[in-house]
Amino acid sequence: MEQAKKEAIDERYRPTEVSDKYWWKVVTLFTLGWALMYADRTILNPIMPQLALEFNLNNSQLGLINSVFFLTYAVTQIPFGVLGDKYGRKLVIAIGFILFGTMTLLSGLASGFGIFMIYRALTGAGQGTYYGPQYALSTESIPLRNRTFGNAIINSGMALGTSAGYILSSKLVLENGEHWSLPFFIMSIPTILIGILIFTLLKEKVTRPEDRKVSGTKEIVKEEKVKKVSIAQIFKNRNLVLTFIMCFCSLYGFFVVLTWLPQFLQVERGFEGTSVGFIASLVPWASIPGAILFARLSDRFKRTKIFVYTLVPIAMLSIFSIAFVTDRTLLIVALVLYGLTGKLALDPILVSFVAKNSPKGSLSTALSAYNFVGMSSSILAPYVTGWITDTVGSMQIGFYLSAGLLLVGMIFFSFTKENEVEAFA
Repeated sequence: MEQAKKEAIDERYRPTEVSDKYWWKVVTLFTLGWALMYADRTILNPIMPQLALEFNLNNSQLGLINSVFFLTYAVTQIPFGVLGDKYGRKLVIAIGFILFGTMTLLSGLASGFGIFMIYRALTGAGQGTYYGPQYALSTESIPLRNRTFGNAIINSGMALGTSAGYILSSKLVLENGEHWSLPFFIMSIPTILIGILIFTLLKEKVTRPEDRKVSGTKEIVKEEKVKKVSIAQIFKNRNLVLTFIMCFCSLYGFFVVLTWLPQFLQVERGFEGTSVGFIASLVPWASIPGAILFARLSDRFKRTKIFVYTLVPIAMLSIFSIAFVTDRTLLIVALVLYGLTGKLALDPILVSFVAKNSPKGSLSTALSAYNFVGMSSSILAPYVTGWITDTVGSMQIGFYLSAGLLLVGMIFFSFTKENEVEAFA
C-alpha cells in the first residue's frame, strides 16, 4: 500500500515536456492571480471611513482589520509552502483561492465588526497559499534568461489589482453612493474561477526546452540533483536571511502606502471621490514599467546589489516626500517615483536572488519563508500607523518611519555575498 502510494506521488511529479511558449501561459494565469489578490486587499482601503461609521471604529481598529488579515496571510506562508512541495503546488493554490473567494463574498455579508474580522482573517489564510507555490512553479517554468523579467510581469498583477481595487471602491462607493459591501461581492466569483483554471491548465512539474540537450539523434533530459532541506537550514543561510530582512523593510513601507494612502489623501490632502482612487493608483501604474525595466536590466547584468543600492534610496526619499510635501504636483511626482522604484520594482529582483540561493527541492518552502518574513511587516504597518495617527493626529510620522526602515534594510542587504552561493549541509 505504502509503495503504491509512493509510486503515485512520484508519477505526479514526473516532469512534463513543454514548449518554449508554455511559460507565457504560466505568466498570464499567475498575473491574474496577483491582480485578484491585490484588488481584494485594496477594495477595503478607500471605504475605511464608511466602515468606521457603520461599525463605530477608530483608526487603530481600522488598521487592525488589515493587520489581522496579514497576520493569517503571513503565518500560513511556510506551512502552505511545505505542503506545496510535498503534495502539489497547484493543488494548494486552487484550494486557497476557493477559500479566499468564498470568504470575500461572506465579508460583504458581515453584520458586525467581529464577524467581519473573522472573514478577513480567513481570506488572508486563503491568500497565504499563493506566494511560495506560485513562484516555485513560475521559477521552474520560465527560461533562466527571462526569469526576473517573467516574475516582473507576474508582479505587475499586483499593480493592476491595486489600481482596480482602489478605483472600483472609489467609483461604486465614494462616487455612486453604493453600499461598501458591493465591491466584495463583485470580487468573489472571478477569484474562485482563477483558482480552478490554475489547477486545470498548468503542470505541476515541467521540462523546459533549455533543460534538454541534443546528443546525436537523441534528446536527453539534463538531470539536476534535487535536494530538500529543512526550514531551519533555510534560516541558517546568510544570503537568504539578509534578503528576508530587506524584504521586511521594503514591504513595511509598501503596506503603509497601500493601507493608508487613500485615507491620507482624503483627510490630510483634501482629495475627494474617484480622484482618491485615481491618485492612489499612480503608485501601482508607475510600478509596471519600472519593474519590467529593472527586471530586464537585472537579467542582463545579474548584479543584485547595484539595483538595491539604486532603487531603495529613491524609494526612501519618495515615501518621505509623500508625507512631507503639500503641493499636489510634487505629491504626484513622489507617488510616481515610489511606484517606479518601490516594493513592486524591487521584489522580482529579490525573488530571483532567493531562487539562486535556495535548494531546488525546497524552493517553494524557501520562497514562502522569504514572504513570511516580509509579510510580517504587513501585520505591524497598518496597526502601528493607525495607532500613531490616533496618538499624534497625523499619518506623517508613519510614513517617515517607513522611509527609515528602508535605509535599515539596505544596510543589512549590503552584507550579502552576491557571487557566493552558500551550500546547504
